[in-house]
Amino acid sequence: MKIFFCGGIGNLKKSVTFDAEFSYELSRINKKIMEFTKYQHIERLGTPETNFILMGTCYIFPKIDGTNSQIWYDGRICCGSRNRSLVDGEDNHGFREWVNQNESVFLPFFTENPLLILYGEWLVPHNLKTYRPDAWRKFYVFDVSNEGGLLPYDEYQPMLEKFGIDYIPPLAITENPTVESITGMLERNVYLIEDGKGSGEGVVIKNYDYQNQYGRQTWAKIVKNEFKEKHWSNDPTKVHAPDQIEEKIAGKYITEALVEKEYAKIAAEGWSSKMIPRLLNTIFYCLIKEESWNFVKEHKNPVIDFKNLNQWVIRKIKEIKPELF
Repeated sequence: MKIFFCGGIGNLKKSVTFDAEFSYELSRINKKIMEFTKYQHIERLGTPETNFILMGTCYIFPKIDGTNSQIWYDGRICCGSRNRSLVDGEDNHGFREWVNQNESVFLPFFTENPLLILYGEWLVPHNLKTYRPDAWRKFYVFDVSNEGGLLPYDEYQPMLEKFGIDYIPPLAITENPTVESITGMLERNVYLIEDGKGSGEGVVIKNYDYQNQYGRQTWAKIVKNEFKEKHWSNDPTKVHAPDQIEEKIAGKYITEALVEKEYAKIAAEGWSSKMIPRLLNTIFYCLIKEESWNFVKEHKNPVIDFKNLNQWVIRKIKEIKPELF
């Protein structure tokens, strides 16, 4: 096959013979190049990385015990393990071979969604060996990335369903769960497990509106065996209790009128997203300065975690003016 390029010295027309590999490389020139992107680390619930993750809408997913893998499209179907792209001569417990054999399943999906990355678990024997016989050697999607950001489950689930791609469904979707309510799901997690063979490896908690104190979107996990061994000595239940005092204070005193008033003052100077921290701090300052005596009397000298209160104030502001975030 030949392709003609116009250019060069004296606009000399040259013909170049190229093979399929050259054609593939040429096709990358005028489009975004997709490449291996390592999946984020999932943190243990109760560590500083996951403080306040239970504040809001949480999706609780089964954690399955296979090997972390991914699939993406770059003019052809590509795949990787947790740490590397799988190229010719390399594999990850047979995953690359399986992807090659099932390319027809994924090609229609990526034709429609070429910039997405599918992250999932390639289920091969690891520590837990009680999965159903028909569950093994399959790829179960647990996250979908769109140019660096992870899509919410409610957004990616219909896309995967449309093309018949396996995915991990949530065990529960819950508001402001407690640690006890989540750990209660550990024994009830029988996703893909053979009847009568116990429960799964653990659970993963995702709050799609959450960023931790370091500004990162991260997920939390509870691994069943680790939980049993430690008896959850680092128990943040108080922080996440749904009826905690800080939630009540923010719910009553952070009103739409207050938020709009302080926003209008700042916006009069010319609003930009860089002013969001100023707005959050101003409203928290107003709460403490103007309402402290009121909520102290109302709740009869309560013990207040002001860091937690600040988190609830921020959440309330986001509810009132979501267009700013």
